[in-house]
Amino acid sequence: MVLFSPSPSLSTANHPFLTHHLCFRNQARATPDHKKCRKHEKFQICACAASKPTLENEFCRRDLVLFGLSSSLSVVFPSSGSLAEEELKMASLIDDINAYSYMYPVELPSKKFIFKWVESRKPERYSSAAPLSPDARLRIVSERVDIIDNLIISVSIGPPNSQFLKAKDKRTWTAKDVADSVLSDKSALRVTSSQRMAESSVLDAHSSEIDGEPYWYYEYLVRKSPTKTAQEPNLYRHYVASTAERDGYLYTLNASTLGKQWNKMGPFLEKTVASFRLNLPTENYVPAYKDPWRFW
Repeated sequence: MVLFSPSPSLSTANHPFLTHHLCFRNQARATPDHKKCRKHEKFQICACAASKPTLENEFCRRDLVLFGLSSSLSVVFPSSGSLAEEELKMASLIDDINAYSYMYPVELPSKKFIFKWVESRKPERYSSAAPLSPDARLRIVSERVDIIDNLIISVSIGPPNSQFLKAKDKRTWTAKDVADSVLSDKSALRVTSSQRMAESSVLDAHSSEIDGEPYWYYEYLVRKSPTKTAQEPNLYRHYVASTAERDGYLYTLNASTLGKQWNKMGPFLEKTVASFRLNLPTENYVPAYKDPWRFW
């Protein structure tokens, strides 16, 4: 876990899905409230001024809480759904190799609940990353899992699928087409794109513009074949995802849990997806198109 670098992405205006508690269905575009910001050392802390206590301004009434200049940044977020009374502590991850960042849940203090994350794949360049399909178009560049609580957060990179994204102008792409493009390449089986998509059901898809760039958000289920020990109702994972494009490649953060755990864990994963950002490249950035033959 690493510290956020100074970035406007910490502003609630750049996280419209956080201020709306991440309702992935029938969600309206958020209009940023007036912000009064002050600089404190290396961080920029923004608080939203709201005249009336409404649900949309609930996040704005809580400033981001920085827990010291340590190796990680923890922030308290109000949760939603059945755990609305809870406060969620989150930490940040920044991948300088691929130039992106996101936040993930680490603790529910009032419940004395701690997420048990293990970094199963450390961030690595696209050319050496593990492929998600036989054609190796889509690859996982980082992943962390909580085996006990059946949670997975991963970031994948791959080129757009021209079958779904035919236009060169990404601003004309719809969220559903972006979702279909990513899901068509997401399978370890030697099957066609349509067969891979048959494993998945997109429940919702929408887009938002952040820092002048389009981000596409979607929610979907992935089903698997039933077995004697796992019956059909429990055989799917519930996903939320965010995708952004850079240098001709799609960068996607996926967060998932078992379907039966969605009501409990889903709101936390939605916050993770809403926090996903492509960062300004540093000297450590390795574009996906660079040295595609290199496997180390």
